[in-house]
Amino acid sequence: MKIVPLEQALEPIFWKHVNQDIPYYYFFAFDWKYNRKETKILLALEENRIDGMMLVFRKSIVQLRGSCEAAKALLERLDLQKVELQALEQHKQHILKKYKSTVSHEMILMVLHEGEERLQIKHPTVKLDASDAGRIATIMKQADPEFWETQTSQQIAERMNSLNWLGIKINGELVSIGNAHLTEWGGHIGVIATHEDHRNKGYATSIVSELVKQILGRLSIAMIYVLSDNTPAIRAYEKVGFKPYRTYFFMRGEKH
Repeated sequence: MKIVPLEQALEPIFWKHVNQDIPYYYFFAFDWKYNRKETKILLALEENRIDGMMLVFRKSIVQLRGSCEAAKALLERLDLQKVELQALEQHKQHILKKYKSTVSHEMILMVLHEGEERLQIKHPTVKLDASDAGRIATIMKQADPEFWETQTSQQIAERMNSLNWLGIKINGELVSIGNAHLTEWGGHIGVIATHEDHRNKGYATSIVSELVKQILGRLSIAMIYVLSDNTPAIRAYEKVGFKPYRTYFFMRGEKH
C-alpha cells in the first residue's frame, strides 16, 4: 500500500471514487474544490485503486475513510498535536492508540433523497442576514456550548453570504435558526438550534422542512449530521424524511 498526497495527476481516480458515494465523501469533495489552499488529502493506494483517504483541513480538522489497514497507514502520517477527527467506528481503536480523547461522540449522518421528503412547515420562516448574527451566536452557544462556544457574531456575519440562513421570529425576537450550504453535489444542513425557552413547539421541524424544500428545488439529496444521543433532533429529522446513512466516531484530542 502506498500513501501519496492528492495531486492533479491523481484527480481522475479521486473524483471517480468520491462520486460513487457523495454523502460519505462530501467534505473531501467540497474542501478539495472550494478550500484547496487550506486542505491536504492523502490517498492510500493499492495498485492505483483507492483503499482509503484522509483529509486534513486547516491543520486541525481531520476526516478518515477506508479500510482499517488504510486508516492505520494514513494515521501514521498524521503529525498534528491536536485534532478534531471524524472516522468510521472501526477506526476508533487505531485513533485512540495515537490520540488521547478529550471529547468523543457517536455521530450519525442522515440523508434524504428527492421524493422521500415529508415537509412540515407549520411556522413561517424568514431569511436571516448579518444583522441577526449576534442573536444567532447566542442561540448556538446556548443550544450546544461544546460545539459552538467559540462562535462569534463576526464569524457568522462574515460567512452569511455563503450559507442560506433561515429563522423563526416570535414578537420580533429570533428564537430558532438553521442554515444550509448548497453545492453541485447536494445540500448540507449545518446548524439547527432553538432557544431553550421556545423548544417543543415544532420550530426546528419547520426550519428543517423549509431548508429541505429549498435544497430539493435545485438538488436531489439533502444531508445532516446529528449526535446519536440527541433523540429529539433525530425524531424531528426523521419526521421530515431523513434516514440514517452512516455512523461515525467523532473526537477531539491530543497526541499521547
